[in-house]
Amino acid sequence: MFTGLIQALGRVQDIERRGKDCRMRIESHEFDISSASIGDSICINGVCLTAYDLCSHSFWADVSGETLSCTTLGQWQTGQAVNLEAALQPTSRLGGHIVSGHVDGIGTLTATKEDGKSTRMTFGAPPNVARYIAVKGSICIDGISLTVNHIDADQFDVNIIPHTLTHTTMPSYAMGQKVNLEVDIIARYLERLLQGDAARQDHSAASALTPEFLSGNGYLDRK
Repeated sequence: MFTGLIQALGRVQDIERRGKDCRMRIESHEFDISSASIGDSICINGVCLTAYDLCSHSFWADVSGETLSCTTLGQWQTGQAVNLEAALQPTSRLGGHIVSGHVDGIGTLTATKEDGKSTRMTFGAPPNVARYIAVKGSICIDGISLTVNHIDADQFDVNIIPHTLTHTTMPSYAMGQKVNLEVDIIARYLERLLQGDAARQDHSAASALTPEFLSGNGYLDRK
C-alpha cells in the first residue's frame, strides 16, 4: 500500500522487451534505494511494481503484459521521468490517502489554467472510472494523491499546489497527456457491498448500480 505522496523523481534508463512482457530499469539519485530489498513493492507513476536486482541508484522491475495494456507503461520510452514512492510502513503517517498501486484506467489532460498560486488541471476519465470520482474525494494521478474539486460528466478538476509541481512529473504534462488513474479504494468496495447477491450472480452487475437499483433496494428515499 502507498499514500500518494511522491518521495522522489526517477527516470526510465532501460527497457527490455520480452514478447508481451518487459523489464524496466529505473534510476534515481533522490530515491533511497538503500532502504529497499529485493521483492519490495515500489510505486512508479501510480503502478505497483516489484523491485529486483537493486543497485546503488537504480533497480529493475518486471512488467507484465496485463500491466502494459492497462496503464501508460506500454507507451514509455527510455528517458521517461517518473514519480516514485516506497511502500507504506505501519509506523508512517498517512498524509495522502490509501493507494494500492492498481491502476483503474487511463485518463487524459484536457485543460490547464492558473488558479491563484496553484494550477488547475482538468482530466477526462473513462466512464467506468468516472463513476467512482466524487467532489472533495481522493484521486490518484500517476501516483500522486490529489483532491477532486469539480466534476462535469467524465471530466474532473484538481488543483496542483506549487510543492506538487516542484516535486512531481506534472510540470512536464502537455495537453493530451495520458495518465494513470486510481480511484479511492473505498468507492469500489462500497459499490460491491451495495450490489449484494447481484454481485455474485453476474459480473456485468458492476455496471448496474443505478438510482433505480438503489431505490428498489431501500438505499434511497422513494417519495
